Amino acid sequence: MLTKLPPNAGCPLIKSLGDKMSNKLSVTMIKSRFGRLPNHRACLKGLGLRKINQTVEVLNTPENIGMINKVAYMLKVEEV
Repeated sequence: MLTKLPPNAGCPLIKSLGDKMSNKLSVTMIKSRFGRLPNHRACLKGLGLRKINQTVEVLNTPENIGMINKVAYMLKVEEV
């Protein structure tokens, strides 16, 4: 029997956003993608980020949270 974890279990970045979870997150790239690991570049591409200071809204899903946590040092994340 599987037990369902809370939506923010194991995600340190999202835990800091508070208990009230919204459906969307506003993600802004604040550092360049050049000189980064290929996996980190792929995460930025998956989030839809191409330029510095570009902001996108992504759904609050485990897949997106994982990509955000991997490149958290390059991003600014806010709840929408």
